[in-house]
Amino acid sequence: MRTPSSSAKPAAPAAPATSTASAGSTAPAGPTAPAGSAGLSHEARNLHWLLTNLVEEVPGLLSVAVVSSDGLLLLSSDPGRNAERPAAKPSGPKGSSADLATIVSGLGSLTIGAAKLMDGGAVKQTVVAMEEGSLFVMAISDGSLLGVHATPDCDMSVVAYHMALFVGRAGHVLTPELRSELRQSMESAR
Repeated sequence: MRTPSSSAKPAAPAAPATSTASAGSTAPAGPTAPAGSAGLSHEARNLHWLLTNLVEEVPGLLSVAVVSSDGLLLLSSDPGRNAERPAAKPSGPKGSSADLATIVSGLGSLTIGAAKLMDGGAVKQTVVAMEEGSLFVMAISDGSLLGVHATPDCDMSVVAYHMALFVGRAGHVLTPELRSELRQSMESAR
């Protein structure tokens, strides 16, 4: 596992090769598209690629989940959930990205409520540092959240930076239609 230099700013991951299938839609082209995602739209495959890239590029990530505004798991780094990679020993809270999604949804609701009570404006990011790990929650769009469970020795600034890149790239494509498609694909993976 590589360790980034604390003085060097992390490099942005390369964007996927894209092909335009319809107006405004881009998705990984050719071999960069996730295996097992042939039935998904270009946008869904692109989000799967972004999530896979986040997990592979950032040292110390244990589990990642994208959660809808109503608390449903949309995307997961849990190999068995996305049916993109062979099932491996799960990591993260209790070994399940569904557990991470529940935690992220609850923490997101709690911080939004706190921000309203304190007139603090929109919640941008929540970080929980624990003895045995860290939890990061970042708003994506319209209430959707990105949650990351990381090791205790992760570089928090690198994790936050790469989460912000994911949010910037995923936020504009996470439409109601795409959320519905992602929910259906997660349900069929069960």
